[in-house]
Amino acid sequence: MTTSGGEQRNWRARLTDPPFLFSLIALAVLVLIWTTTINLANRETAATARAGKSLAGDVADTYEAQVVRALREIDHTLKLVGYSLSSAAPGRVLADLRDNELLPPELLFTVNVLDPRGTLLATTHPANTAGHPDAAFLQLVAASGGMAVGLPRFADVTGEWRLHFGRAHRGDSGELAGVVTLSVHAGYFVSGYEFGVLGDGSVLGIIGVDGVFRARRTGNVVSAGEHIDYATLLPAEDDADAGAVLERNAWDDVSRFTVSRKLFEFPLAIVVGLSEAEHLAPARRRVTTYIERAALASAILLGVIAILAWVSWQLQRTRERAMNERVEHARRVEYLAYHDNLTDLPNRALFSRSLSAKMHEARLEDTGLALMFLDVDRFKNINDSLGHDAGDALLREVGRRLRGALDAEDIVARLGGDEFVVLLPGVRMAEEIVPVLDRLLSVLGRPMALADQEFRVSVSIGVTLFPGDGEDEQTLFKNADAAMRHAKEQGKNNFQFYSSGLSSDSLARLSLESSLRNALERDELCLFFQGKQDVASGAIVGVEALLRWRHPDLGLVYPMRFISLAEESGLIVPIGRWVLQKACEQNVAWINEGFAPICMAVNLSARQFLDRGLLEDVKGALESSGMEASMLELEITESMVMQDVGQAVRVLKELKAMGVKIAIDDFGTGYSSLSTLKLFPLDTFKIDRSFVRDVTSSAEDRSLIEAIIAVGKSLRLTVVAEGVETAEQARLLRDCGCDAIQGYFVNRPMARESFTGVLGARPVTGTSG
Repeated sequence: MTTSGGEQRNWRARLTDPPFLFSLIALAVLVLIWTTTINLANRETAATARAGKSLAGDVADTYEAQVVRALREIDHTLKLVGYSLSSAAPGRVLADLRDNELLPPELLFTVNVLDPRGTLLATTHPANTAGHPDAAFLQLVAASGGMAVGLPRFADVTGEWRLHFGRAHRGDSGELAGVVTLSVHAGYFVSGYEFGVLGDGSVLGIIGVDGVFRARRTGNVVSAGEHIDYATLLPAEDDADAGAVLERNAWDDVSRFTVSRKLFEFPLAIVVGLSEAEHLAPARRRVTTYIERAALASAILLGVIAILAWVSWQLQRTRERAMNERVEHARRVEYLAYHDNLTDLPNRALFSRSLSAKMHEARLEDTGLALMFLDVDRFKNINDSLGHDAGDALLREVGRRLRGALDAEDIVARLGGDEFVVLLPGVRMAEEIVPVLDRLLSVLGRPMALADQEFRVSVSIGVTLFPGDGEDEQTLFKNADAAMRHAKEQGKNNFQFYSSGLSSDSLARLSLESSLRNALERDELCLFFQGKQDVASGAIVGVEALLRWRHPDLGLVYPMRFISLAEESGLIVPIGRWVLQKACEQNVAWINEGFAPICMAVNLSARQFLDRGLLEDVKGALESSGMEASMLELEITESMVMQDVGQAVRVLKELKAMGVKIAIDDFGTGYSSLSTLKLFPLDTFKIDRSFVRDVTSSAEDRSLIEAIIAVGKSLRLTVVAEGVETAEQARLLRDCGCDAIQGYFVNRPMARESFTGVLGARPVTGTSG
C-alpha cells in the first residue's frame, strides 16, 4: 500500500510538473484547433458545393426556358411560311411576311424556300450562301414529320457555326411540295452566357439526341459539332428531375456542377455546367485561410511551449548565476552612482566621501590637505562655437591630463559642467603644492585637437587648505570656489590661494547685486563715450557708448564689476534696453546742436542678443529718438553668433533690413571660420585689444593683425582696431591697412559734456566707419 501510494504521489507530481503539464495542455489545444478547423473547412466546402448545385439548377431552368422559347419561335416561323405557300408564290410570301414584320430579324436569321429537288426558290438573304441548306439536310427534312434540326455547319467565308431548322411543305394530297428552312448563328442559342454568374470556365450548350453539340459556349469561345455519348450525358428518365451532378465533362475534362435536360418537344437537350474550380475558389481561399491561421496558431502554441520548456531548463542555471549577477550588478550600480559618466572620474558624491575620510586621517596623523577647484576658462565659448561633442571631448581630455599629472594618492573628480576638483593629502603649507599647481597649468595649457582644429585652453584654480582655511567640507568647498573666482578675476590661467578677504569680496558681490537692482530706478546708470578715428584723416568717424554706474557709496563703478552680475540676475536685458535708448537720444542731441552726424555704436550682451524683444527694442529706440537707423551700429562678439548660427543669421538680417549696421567686437578671440563669417551680414571688424597691445614689439601679433585685416578686406568690411594707446601703434595699424582706431590714443572714455568738447575740437565726418 505504501509503494502504491508513493507511485500515485509521483504521478500527481509529474502531472503538475510544468513541462509535462504544458505539453498536455498544448496537445489538447492543438487537437481542438485542428478539429475545429477541419470541421469548419468541410462545412464551408459543402455549403458552397450545395450553393453551386442550386445555382446550376437555377441557370438550367432559365436557359431551358430561353431555348424552348427560341425553338418554338423558329418552328412557328417555319409553319407560317409553309402555310402561306398554299396561297402565294415563295418570293411573294417572304416579301409579305417581311413587310408585316412576321419574320425573325434578318441580321440573325435566314429563311429559305426550296422546291422538292432542292432548288432555291426564295430567300431572305440571297447573298448569304452559308444560310442555304445542303442536300443531306433536305433529305432529313423530307423524312421528318415535324421540325427537323440539322447538324451544325461551319461557314469558311464568315468563320462561324450555323444551325439549320426545316419543315416539309406538302400539297393537298400529301406529296412533298417544297421545303422551308431557317438558319441561324449557333452562338444565338448560347448568347445568354453571363460572366457575372458563370465566370470563364462554365458551359452552356444544346445537344442533339444524336450526341452532337449544336452549340456550346465556355467563356468567350463558341463551338459546335463535338460528338459525345448522349446516353451517358443525360440522366435516366427516373432521375430527370434530379438536381445538378458534380462530374467531369467528357468534352473538355473539366469538373462542373452539370445539369442536362431533354427538351420534350424537340430532338434536343440543354447542358448547363458551373465550373467547380471557379465556384469553389472563394471557399477554398477561405479554407486556406482557416488552415493558415490554424497552422500559425499551432506554431505560436508550439513556440510558446518551446519557450516555456527552454525557460524551465534555463531556470536552474539562472538560479545558479543569480547570486553572482546580483553582486556584480550591485558593484556596477555603486560605480555608476559614484563616477561621472563622461570622464569616468569620481563624482561629487564619491569625492565627498573621500574628502571626509582624508580629513579624518589628517586629524589622526596631525597633518593637512589641499583642496583645489579648477574651472576651464571660456569653456562656454568653445562649447557654443564648436558644439557639445567638442565640449565633451575637451572635458574628457582635461580629466585625462589631470589624472596623468597627479600622483596615485591624489584624488581628482568632476563636479559637473567644466568644474573639476583635486584633493592632495599630506599637505602642511601652501608652498608645498605650488610646483603641482604650476605643473597642472602647464599640462592643461598644451595644445589639444578639437573638431579637427588645434586649440589651447587654460584653467583657473582656487586652492584652500585644511585645517587652516576650514575644518568641514562645506567651508572648504565654499572657500575653494571663492579662490577660483578670484583667479578668474585676475585674468584667468592662474591659481589663487584662499584668504579671509575673499569671503569679504563675496559679501560685497552680493551687496553690489542688490544695489544694481535699484540702479535703473534711481537713475544711477550713465553713459561715457569714446570716439573712433579715421587713420588717414584723423577725423572722428564714430563713437561708442560705454556704460558706467554712479554708485552712491562706491562712486563710479566700471562694467567689469557689475556686468557679470547683470548677466546672472537677468538685469542685463532692461539695462541694455536703457543703454540703447539713451545712446540714440544723445546722438540726435549732438546733431541738433549742429555737429555732423556720426555713427553711434552700442554693445549687445549675449543674453540681450538672444532676447526675443531685441528687434522691438531697437525699433522703439530709433522711433522714439528720431535717429536714422544707418547711424546705429550694434556690436556683438564672435561667441554670441556662433551659439546658434541659423538664429543669429535671421536676427542680423532683420536688423540689416531696418538699416542698422553690424560690427563684430573683439574679433580674433572666438572660434569662427571665414566660411561661417560670410553667412553674417556684417559691416565692421573690431580687432581685439589683446592683439594691438604688443603689435609694435611682437612680429607674431603684427602677422595676426595683418591676417585679420586681410580677412576683413576680403569680406569688404571696415576694420577698426581697439585699445590703441600710442602714436606708434596708430602708424603701424595704418600701414597694415586698418581703416579706423579706437582707444586712449583717440580719447579716454568720457562723460557727455567732455566728449561734446572733443567733437567741437576735432574734425568730424559723416562716415560711420
